[in-house]
Parts: sequence; C-alpha cells; structure tokens
Amino acid sequence: MNSILLLACSPHGTASQGSRLAMEYAARLDPQAQLVIRDLASEPLPPIDANYADAIVTSAPDTSPHFNISENLIAELEHCDYLLIATPMHNFTVPAALKLWIDHVVRIHRSFRATAQGKQGLLRDRPTFVFVSAGGIFQGEMSMQPDFLTPYLRHVLSTIGIHSVEFIAMQGLAQGDDARHAASSQARQQMNQYATSLMSVTGESHE
Repeated sequence: MNSILLLACSPHGTASQGSRLAMEYAARLDPQAQLVIRDLASEPLPPIDANYADAIVTSAPDTSPHFNISENLIAELEHCDYLLIATPMHNFTVPAALKLWIDHVVRIHRSFRATAQGKQGLLRDRPTFVFVSAGGIFQGEMSMQPDFLTPYLRHVLSTIGIHSVEFIAMQGLAQGDDARHAASSQARQQMNQYATSLMSVTGESHE
C-alpha cells in the first residue's frame, strides 16, 4: 500500500484551502493509500536548540536523544511514496512552521552528506507536490511581488535527494471571492495535469 505524507503548514491547519486541495489531490493520486497528515500549526515543532547543535558538531550517533524529533520526521518522510506540502507564502517565502520542519529534516550525515562537489542527498526521490497559497500574485505577467519560496523549497528538497517537485499556485486570495474561485479552478487544472502525467509514467489509474 502506498503512503502519502501531507505537511499542513497554514495557521488554519487542515482547514486551509491549500490543505483541502492537497487532501483532494491525495485521493486522486491513490484513494487506497495511507494518508499521514502532519499539521505543523496545531502541533508546532520546537526550534533547533543548543543540544541539537552540539550533537551535530560532535557527530553524535543517530540514536542520540537530541535527534529524536529529527529522526521521527525523517523516518516519516522516508516511509512515504508521495510528499504533499500545503503552505502559505509568508513575507515572500516559507512560513516559520515549515522552516522548523526543514531545519529538523535537513541534517548532515543523515539526510545529506557534504562532498567536494557540494551537498549530496541521502534520501530517495519521490513525487512531491507543493500547494502554495498567497494573498498576492507572485507568478506570471501580473506578478507584483518576489517569490523566494519556490526556488528555496526546490533547492532545499534537492539537498536531501528529492528532485521531482511540482508547484501548484493559488494566487491573489486576498482579492475577493472571484479571485479565490479563479485561483482554486486554476489549481485544480494543474492538479489534473500533474495527475494525468504521473499516471502515464507509473501506468496506474485511479479515476
């Protein structure tokens, strides 16, 4: 049975528009899959502390208690076949809730190693879909603000070995009901395109 990991990063948790679309997409990907939801808003992660930092510097073993949270999160990621991230854009980039998850998961000697050619991911690649909700418009001809979220997430996920990343944007959500409906419709079109493309590659169909 496939497993889908959904990271809900909005302050509204699984009630957010992005999370609802991500859950809809999870059912489209594989209705029989085990869906694991980590709500980073209702169950916020602690920041990296001095004990964790010291354990990194001293190359403590993975069994160190200071890595317990990191180990649990990395194991959760390792066990999933699909990764879905539903995140708002806060101040042009990822929200603090998602950044804390990244800080625990991107760990030297565990999820990546340093080489002479740069950082090399140690986790296997898997289809990853990022649902980005924004009050403003950050992509396309009507863009009015910078986008540091998309390149940052693509780079940081590739650092741990996840390269198959697609972004589904819901823009202009602060511009009224019509804009929200249009953003939702456009996101569903992207979802359908990605799902069709993915199923053609895997040879599966869940219509």
